[in-house]
Amino acid sequence: MRGFVRFVRDNSLSLAFGAAFILVLAGQAVAGQAEFNEQLAVDGLAQVGLAEYMTSSDFAVDVTENWQSEYLQFFLYVFGTVWLLQRGSPESKEMHKAGVESEEAQLMGAHARHDSPRWAGTGGWRQAVFSRSLGLVMATLFVLSWLAQSIAGTAALNEQRLRQLQAPTSWGEYLVSADFWSRSLQNWQSELLAVASMAILSVYLRQRGSPESKPVGAAHASTGVEG
Repeated sequence: MRGFVRFVRDNSLSLAFGAAFILVLAGQAVAGQAEFNEQLAVDGLAQVGLAEYMTSSDFAVDVTENWQSEYLQFFLYVFGTVWLLQRGSPESKEMHKAGVESEEAQLMGAHARHDSPRWAGTGGWRQAVFSRSLGLVMATLFVLSWLAQSIAGTAALNEQRLRQLQAPTSWGEYLVSADFWSRSLQNWQSELLAVASMAILSVYLRQRGSPESKPVGAAHASTGVEG
């Protein structure tokens, strides 16, 4: 029992957000099914059950368009904060640390410690990949979710076109369509606004006890300091 309690405490952040994700996804499925069935009723078609809706292209495109924008946000943020700075923000490195930093500062190569990840102390391609692995994985997840969104979006659009007795469109045609870019850009702009807001508001505002905030008494100009 103690081991379980310790596990929950040590992983409470990911467990809490993981559980919240499942609950919100379930809520989205229920609400999306109701909206989808309303549209089917307008078109004079039979309604679908929850399981059928959750395996439909309409549900898939709604989910994946949000995923790809989130992973794009993190990919740009992870890579961008290597070089881009914001004076006074805990979301930024200190002003003199712009760039990839030295191996000593990054505990790499000969400067790796006994508890450092194994690839941090190696040279060559393994160190190069591991030292950029977070950004590379975020970029990969963005590309995969973007690809899934484009495929599901094509299928969803074609289902709608067939109900209206229109000819289906190809994947390539969908990639340059207004529907695809409208879905993508409306999510991208919201993610970029959220990052920009967090970067600048955290200069002047505080949240006691949060690592996303500076200590309450830290100066506004303090940069890269977390509470």
